[in-house]
Amino acid sequence: MNTLDPGQDVYVTKPSARFMLSHPAHILAQGFGSGLSPVVPGTTGTLFGWLVFYVLTLRWPSIFTPLTWGIIIVAGFVIGIWACQRTGQDLGISDHGSMVWDEMIAFWIVLVFLMPADISTQLWAFLWFRFFDMVKPPPIRYFDRRFKGGFGVMWDDIGASFYTLLLFALWRAI
Repeated sequence: MNTLDPGQDVYVTKPSARFMLSHPAHILAQGFGSGLSPVVPGTTGTLFGWLVFYVLTLRWPSIFTPLTWGIIIVAGFVIGIWACQRTGQDLGISDHGSMVWDEMIAFWIVLVFLMPADISTQLWAFLWFRFFDMVKPPPIRYFDRRFKGGFGVMWDDIGASFYTLLLFALWRAI
């Protein structure tokens, strides 16, 4: 369903399962459906990313090593630029809330550096990551406004992962 976005001359497509399944870029950008959550899709996408990381690492620890995750993250970032660019164009909003691949990749960065960690530490990492992603402290807000398209969508969440890891580094140093 296309609707005219108020104040803009662009039609916005409402994300749905049908839309997501219409192109591989949409499936990826919308976090395999986790971004279609009607409430807090960014949080839902981050939770899904956490689950994927946890299950794959637990099930196949000899395959999903920090090195493998590093390769997945770099490749996922590059592919995510394309997927988010395409999905944003097709939705009519460059950084639509249903696009959560950026949250997944950025949270995987946090987990790679924190693991092994107990569930409490992982939960705190999740909460702090979501806080920084929503609040967008400087310079994240600057990058969010400056960089548009797929790169901009992916990059601001990297800032949130950096702040989360910085907070944990300071906490561990004290």
